[in-house]
Amino acid sequence: MSIKLVIFDMAGTTVKDENKVTETFKAALQQFGYLVPDHAINPLMGYKKSLAIKKMLQQFEGDTEKITEELILAIHTEFIRLMIGYYKSTHALEALPNAESTMNILRNAGIKVGINTGFSRDIAEIIIDRLKWREKGLFDYLIGSDEVAEGRPDPSMIHHIMEQAGITDSGDVAKVGDTEVDVREGQNAGCRFIIAVTTGAFTRVELEPFNPTHIIDDIADVLDIID
Repeated sequence: MSIKLVIFDMAGTTVKDENKVTETFKAALQQFGYLVPDHAINPLMGYKKSLAIKKMLQQFEGDTEKITEELILAIHTEFIRLMIGYYKSTHALEALPNAESTMNILRNAGIKVGINTGFSRDIAEIIIDRLKWREKGLFDYLIGSDEVAEGRPDPSMIHHIMEQAGITDSGDVAKVGDTEVDVREGQNAGCRFIIAVTTGAFTRVELEPFNPTHIIDDIADVLDIID
């Protein structure tokens, strides 16, 4: 395998979502008087969550002067509170099929595994802890979107993990995700492989226009692609 680092997204890529992120966005926004339908939220999956909220407000708030940083922060804070409460208590939290075995095979082959996410680090840590991915030794690096100045599609999270791994050539990196911004993030970073999976927010037809190097239905296919 010539790839030295594979970076995976979380919800919809390695972690089962069942539309809970969309539901939580809706609930948080509704508390501030905004009724946002699923079809307006789903395309924003994968974005830094505060940016996703700003984009939704730009669609559904007619008075642009009301779209303040304070409002975005308040909605985002509520989103985090609801999301943490869900992940702490739900019995439905589980890895997607073949996600854990794929990461395990990569690490056993000497490939570094990174996880990046549009979630803030506190949410990501709860997911990691409950799935016991540290105890299982499934990944090397983890970063949340609040740990960089710009979230996806900016490549900062990928660059940060590359720096931690001591990798300077993005041609040694593969990015795996389920959304438009996962694909664009990988393209902006110059990753050799940008692998889109159909297990999350976007279908194959919806992913094709963004031109990932590969589209797969089973995350285990990552192993064949990078071999």
